Amino acid sequence: QVQLVESGGGLVQPGGSLRLSCSASGFILDAYAIGWFRQAPGEEREGVSCTSKNGGSIYYADFVKGRFTISRVNGKKTVYLQMNNLRREDTGVYYCAADEGCSAKGDGMNYWGRGTQVTVSS
Repeated sequence: QVQLVESGGGLVQPGGSLRLSCSASGFILDAYAIGWFRQAPGEEREGVSCTSKNGGSIYYADFVKGRFTISRVNGKKTVYLQMNNLRREDTGVYYCAADEGCSAKGDGMNYWGRGTQVTVSS
């Protein structure tokens, strides 16, 4: 059974950091592009970052450039999203998704986790 599970979310003060993990079971994570997406209440889902299946191409949304880093380790069944200098507007449910290629808003990506809540508040 193909499954993605996100973890690492929580409550953090503005300026703080969190590291999200996307763990896979039932398939070889290295063979897929992995994207991170987020959705705030009442807002549309938006793409945050994506790494191609071999890690050769990495994409970031403009609003996270310089603050977030996506990484994957070959052979590991986990992709990470390091989030630094968090802002209140980063609050939302963060999802990871997997498919052949990256997608700006996740359209067409077939495998999704259930999400992890990130709340940035003082």
